[in-house]
Amino acid sequence: MTEILRPTSAQKQRRLIVLALAVLSVVVAYAQMGFGIGQTPEQFAADSDATLRVAGYAFAIWGVIYAGLIVYAVRQALPATGESRLINRLGWPSGLALLGIGLWIVASAMDWEGATVGLIFMALLALMIPMAQEAATIRALPLKHRDRWMVVWPLALLGGWLTVASPLNLITVLTGNGDLPAMLSPTAWAMIAIVSAGLVTLAMSAALRTVAWSIPVAWGLVGAFVAEQERNPPLAMVAAAAAVAVLVGAILLSLAFRRRVERPAHA
Repeated sequence: MTEILRPTSAQKQRRLIVLALAVLSVVVAYAQMGFGIGQTPEQFAADSDATLRVAGYAFAIWGVIYAGLIVYAVRQALPATGESRLINRLGWPSGLALLGIGLWIVASAMDWEGATVGLIFMALLALMIPMAQEAATIRALPLKHRDRWMVVWPLALLGGWLTVASPLNLITVLTGNGDLPAMLSPTAWAMIAIVSAGLVTLAMSAALRTVAWSIPVAWGLVGAFVAEQERNPPLAMVAAAAAVAVLVGAILLSLAFRRRVERPAHA
């Protein structure tokens, strides 16, 4: 059901809050880089990357993600935009995710390691759970529907990057503090993190029937391949294989099940 309704006063307030949080998350990120306050995200990730490393250029994807989030936030705040089911159901969760990534910039700059782990997983779950719950609505969207390109894609791109960045963040913190469990080798833990991110991505791709979630995951895994191919070739190959698997898998799932949307049964 994709019924469009005129937003109520409370819904208009929520939309403005989401817009403000989107703008704030972008301003905080670029202000941190512009004024050189504390560590950049790349420096934070590189601080304890003995277990799993990602090439610095991979973080450039934030420019694309932020652009998409601004498009999403502005469009959903416009008075002419109706209150669709997805805008309604994903409004507050997206606001929580935007707050999380904004606070993560602050926490990483100040090297508040525990806070970075909590915030990045909070932001991921804030998007992943409601989007999975609304998977049927997302699958039923026509290809040219504005909600597909201005709600689902921006939020899925963010969710995908958080899917690959969350385990990297966790492993970085555990490695830096010497808390990585000794039951497995560091390389084995890194491989588990990569495979886990890939499986989550394929699950979300199957549920949503869109490649949007997989693109930033594949990008991040290619970044891991580039960074690890000389230092740890086996880990680099796992990252490369996972990148191909999530991208090809998402494309096949999207194409194979494009027409399998929920329809009322014929009497």
